[in-house]
Amino acid sequence: MASLGLAQRIRIGLDGNSGAEFPMMGRPRRSLSSNYGRSRVGFRIMASEGQSVEPDLSVTVNGLKMPNPFVIGSGPPGTNYTVMKRAFDEGWGGVIAKTVSLEADKVKNVTPRYAKLRAGANGSAKGQIIGWQNIELISDRPLETMLKEFRQLKKEYPDRILIASIMEEYNKSAWEELIYRVEETGIDAIEINFSCPHGMPERRMGAAVGQDCDLLEEVCGWINAVATVPVWAKMTPNITDITKPARVSLDQGCEGVSAINTIMSVMGINLNTLRPEPCVEGYSTPGGYSAKAVHPIALAKVMNIAQMMKSEFGHKDYSLSAIGGVETGGDAAEFILLGANTVQVCTGVMMHGYGLVKTLCSELKDFMRKHNFSSIEDFRGSSLEYFTTHTDLVKRQQEAIRQRKAIKKGLQSDKDWTGDGFVQETESMVSN
Repeated sequence: MASLGLAQRIRIGLDGNSGAEFPMMGRPRRSLSSNYGRSRVGFRIMASEGQSVEPDLSVTVNGLKMPNPFVIGSGPPGTNYTVMKRAFDEGWGGVIAKTVSLEADKVKNVTPRYAKLRAGANGSAKGQIIGWQNIELISDRPLETMLKEFRQLKKEYPDRILIASIMEEYNKSAWEELIYRVEETGIDAIEINFSCPHGMPERRMGAAVGQDCDLLEEVCGWINAVATVPVWAKMTPNITDITKPARVSLDQGCEGVSAINTIMSVMGINLNTLRPEPCVEGYSTPGGYSAKAVHPIALAKVMNIAQMMKSEFGHKDYSLSAIGGVETGGDAAEFILLGANTVQVCTGVMMHGYGLVKTLCSELKDFMRKHNFSSIEDFRGSSLEYFTTHTDLVKRQQEAIRQRKAIKKGLQSDKDWTGDGFVQETESMVSN
């Protein structure tokens, strides 16, 4: 393997020149003083009377400048050069390619590999799609082909953000080689797939690592010892406490966390054939659940991670990329209000097309205009402080009731009249 001291292209984006390149030895550590998760509402730039400020959707995350916070999530929408180019042309802020590993020939996908859940009776052919399941594995295209396409994309779009998603077996040298090879193409960051819920767990890949914090700590250590671009760790929701692997990843040098990947599921049973879906030669296997139905679950997981990051890593420039059931600008706004820096969309693109980003940007701007927010940072993390424990909710409600009762001054009924100060006593009466 070539020397890891090879000059790497680092895009700092601090002065608006996101394409600036500097030779760097070793891993850069950025400090952009983002004050993660702090409510920024008090710092809005308010328009003068009669004027309107066009909301600015641009974000800078781990030194990477994007025109908007919307990123293609790793999966079929980033499967090859053609579709990733389409994403850039449509205006997506960034693209995360479909996950690659060193040996593509060990990946064998089947057909059909998708199943849909529609509003209405199970198996209904009509109705809105609210859930989507896949049993698709990582990319089965040769690594060299994907690397060639990464180079081509960075040549054609030098100022756009391209992120490689990678996954390997429990093998230090394999991780080192894969990181070196993807970085050589000029990609801007790496997302580590610690979260694929199905396929090859026996090789200690995907969620098999993300669910084992001891294993995760070791592998993150290998990765961050050699990576020279920002690293995001993608979390699995198929775990009791998602903050534990997120904390380990950040402690071991990752600059960001992505959450959530798909939820392990069985989509359903065809009540005509009595076979599970998706049905491959009469059989199926549990897969990953996504789309609108997972959005509330994703919000909870992102909220948990955001709270942990704010309390334990608030002084550092770590990032959070939110994923899960995003189909509208409002869905994205919810994630940003919880503290997300970027919002990933995968299944939404599969259902609505790459042009969805225009709708997302338009609707997010509408939300910002409604509240007089001029930038993403104006409201990022603003709703996080309103989450607490049930015990605290009880205390807050008891105190609120006590205060409301204390406000009831004066006479409670006409039987309390004294005859002195008639008008004043009458006005002080409150109904029971």
